[in-house]
Amino acid sequence: MTTLDTAALATLFTDARTHNGWSAEPVSDALLQQLYDLVKMGPTSANCSPARFVFVRTPEGRRRLAPALSKGNLDKTMAAPVTVIAAWDTAFYDKLPQLFPHADARSWFTGSPATAHETAFRNASLQAGYLILAARALGLDTGPMSGFDKPLVDAAFFAGTTWTTNLLINLGHGDASKVFGRLPRLEFSEACALA
Repeated sequence: MTTLDTAALATLFTDARTHNGWSAEPVSDALLQQLYDLVKMGPTSANCSPARFVFVRTPEGRRRLAPALSKGNLDKTMAAPVTVIAAWDTAFYDKLPQLFPHADARSWFTGSPATAHETAFRNASLQAGYLILAARALGLDTGPMSGFDKPLVDAAFFAGTTWTTNLLINLGHGDASKVFGRLPRLEFSEACALA
């Protein structure tokens, strides 16, 4: 495996910022397809791939999403070209015969709702992280958020389905003038241990 150069590492990590303002430059559906085609290749346990993504990009979609947003997230989300509802499928295991065909992986989860929930939430969160990195690799800026009413989002977008919301991620070309100053990070000795 090849090590990424300094410029690639800067794009993905050291220069990465959470964006709060957006240019008017649109994000095409073709780019969203390309984004997902990268995200889906990221590894998950037993290839379970529980994440589901709704790319909110129309006035109607924004109208449905707006009531669920906290006051601090409303304006920046309405201005973003795309807001991703990063969700997971609570019945993700129904796709395991397709995704993990060499074993009866579905049965690992159907008998334990707690194991299914933990697996889905963990791996869908991992896939949301892949989406942020893939977006940056494709030249997009991101603004991941909590600060929303999950039941309202679920009711507006997932009623009658087995999908449920995890987090929101604004996507587009960021306005650098609206990025907050770089905040501190924990040092290795504060956040890590060697065992």
